[in-house]
Amino acid sequence: MSFVGRSVTRLEDRPLVTGRGAFAADIAFPRMLHMRVVRSAHAHGRIMSIDASAALAMAGVVAVWTSADVSEIPPIDFRLTRIEGLAPYRQPILARQRVRYVGEPVAAVFAIDPYVAEDAADLVAVAVEELPVILDAAAPPGEFEDGRSTEPAVVEKSYGDLAAAFRDAAVVVELDLAVGRHSGVPLETRGAIARYDAARDMLELYGAAKVPHWNRASIARMLRRSPASVHLFEGHVGGGFGIRGELYPEDVLVCLAALRLARPVKWIEDRREHLIAANHSRQQRHKVLAAVDAEGRILAIDDEFFHDQGGYVRTHAATVPDLAAAMLPGPYRVPAYRAIGHVRLTNKTPCGTYRAPGRFESTFVRERLMDAIAARLSIDRIDVRRRNLIGKAEMPYGRPLATLGTEVVLDSGDYAGLLDKALAAAKWRDLQDELERRRAGGECVGAGLALFVEKSGLGPFDGVRVAVDTSGVVEVVTGAASLGQGLETVVAQICADALGVDYRRVRVVHGRTDRIPFGMGAFASRATVMTGEATRLAALEVRAKATEVAAELMQQDADALAVVDGKVVCKGAAGPSMTLGEIAAALEPASKLRGTRAPGLSAEGWFYTDHMNYPYGVHIAVAKVDRETGGVTIERYLLAYDVGRAVNPMLIEGQLAGGFAQGVGGALLEEFLYDERGEPLSVNFADYLMPTAREVPALDVLITEDAPSPLNPLGLKGAGEGGVNAVGAAVAAAIDDAVGIPGAIIRLPVTPQRLRAILERGR
Repeated sequence: MSFVGRSVTRLEDRPLVTGRGAFAADIAFPRMLHMRVVRSAHAHGRIMSIDASAALAMAGVVAVWTSADVSEIPPIDFRLTRIEGLAPYRQPILARQRVRYVGEPVAAVFAIDPYVAEDAADLVAVAVEELPVILDAAAPPGEFEDGRSTEPAVVEKSYGDLAAAFRDAAVVVELDLAVGRHSGVPLETRGAIARYDAARDMLELYGAAKVPHWNRASIARMLRRSPASVHLFEGHVGGGFGIRGELYPEDVLVCLAALRLARPVKWIEDRREHLIAANHSRQQRHKVLAAVDAEGRILAIDDEFFHDQGGYVRTHAATVPDLAAAMLPGPYRVPAYRAIGHVRLTNKTPCGTYRAPGRFESTFVRERLMDAIAARLSIDRIDVRRRNLIGKAEMPYGRPLATLGTEVVLDSGDYAGLLDKALAAAKWRDLQDELERRRAGGECVGAGLALFVEKSGLGPFDGVRVAVDTSGVVEVVTGAASLGQGLETVVAQICADALGVDYRRVRVVHGRTDRIPFGMGAFASRATVMTGEATRLAALEVRAKATEVAAELMQQDADALAVVDGKVVCKGAAGPSMTLGEIAAALEPASKLRGTRAPGLSAEGWFYTDHMNYPYGVHIAVAKVDRETGGVTIERYLLAYDVGRAVNPMLIEGQLAGGFAQGVGGALLEEFLYDERGEPLSVNFADYLMPTAREVPALDVLITEDAPSPLNPLGLKGAGEGGVNAVGAAVAAAIDDAVGIPGAIIRLPVTPQRLRAILERGR
């Protein structure tokens, strides 16, 4: 049997499609209290007083906390990309002295039901002396607090002789580009339910957690508890996308309340709260220059950008600007390079990661730059890319850059080969003729393309435990998390092939810190690569153990045996056989057949890596513009992606399609806007526009396996972020082509109002 490489049916869907899913809102315990958060109505101000007397007088209200009640709890720490000097900018679980964005938690109300809690929260009177707001990250820095600037860090990455490159350049191309603020907006808002079991001295937290082991360690440290006395339980998840499952103030508050109030505590976020309080992302402004020779070959890129971090530095620290700076060169040779990223605090919702963080932004910048070079030198936009692509023979291709704690070494790739396949699949030449005919007939249509390199397989480790029970069912326990990406199915397929069983006999347990002591969770497109390889190693060890035991019990040579469909059988000839369940029974602690072997048919598998691997892709968009309204319709879209090796092509296609839909939102619709006082204007779905089935066209997907990664035996690379990465860049290029104005699109999203203004200027 072979399951890796097949589009087998997902294992995790039955409870979801039969209405038996268990999401955060479905979890309840006896005597449970409900928490409601009182949030700042001011973007920036000094807290003068908080009066909770009216709320406390309400029947059913158990407690109201302000920062004075939680003063011993430290701010939430960083998980990734720590930079010296960022610690003072971390967020406390309740605002101290100042509020820094609309939506910041100021007080927490605990009551016997959610309605009482909400009514009581409305009675908490918060007096704030307003302070000047900062809303533009590119403006001069202001004051965060006494002696601290609103520029807590500057990310800089550079190599090569920049001055010489610009001195020798035939042409210098300069652009000023911006990407708007948007976020993941999952179907399910955040939720957290905490319970303290005094009999076991165990604190439990239920809810979505993409990094349960890190969150457990952080909660334990903040509450001064042993990590062994805190456990996290992940349920079903209505979308993750980077913003869900990080550690937020509300998660810590419910845990602390469960301990102090000796009752379970539940908090479910409403949609308005989500849009003003959960992590935002993306917002950057880039002032970028490229030095090129007369044939359009890049000599150097110099980029200065401003990253709008919002009111505090949350768990990701400087991850997003760091990735933007490191990944901007993409698939091209860039002999000299400098990126300076200013991390700036503003009086907006704090930011974190969102699917392809730093790459959606930097791909837009890089590919706009490539189109500008082509237009400036009158070179075909495909030719200018070909001239700059890193060649297949140059792999692995190291850059003197690092991000996420690892050096950037492009492990494998045939970028020109994928470009050729994508152009052929899109019938590019025929498409150009068709568009020319349509434009001659008065239509405003065009095509654009964008190339990119993604990153995946972030280490440093992953581990699983594989065990077979006496019925022959295989259990894989992993510290990875499932956010809807098909983790259970992929891990089961890899385990099934390595062990020699049907993948439907594999049960994957994840998101439970009580079942496995270590885990990295699910982020950075790492789970298939890291968890998959750890699973393969553990399953191979179980197979070897089963074969060894069977050889002794069956009186056969171990080399003459194989595991097929859950049985140890003789290769190529009739003979005795044993099921894996029978072997597991022979290895039970009381079995006389076990001998001196350790009990159980099980093994742990550990996989370590020092480097990420790098999948890559090509996006091609066809867009039509309504000159009167400024509306954009994406008519066709092709997404070509090389994943190294596909475990389940159907799941990859689904991941790419979902990411594409999010990319359409970021390219054309989604944006968090604020008025001059810092009041958010996008607090519901009437103002924060999400793409629907009408705006998202049918997607053509081309999955290739031309460049397996040399960094793991299966050659795997991740697929979670390739669908969103280049959508903004490709759509922008298609709009340029449609309106006949090279370089027209310099800001995302391309809203109708902005496009109408561009068309007016063009006239």
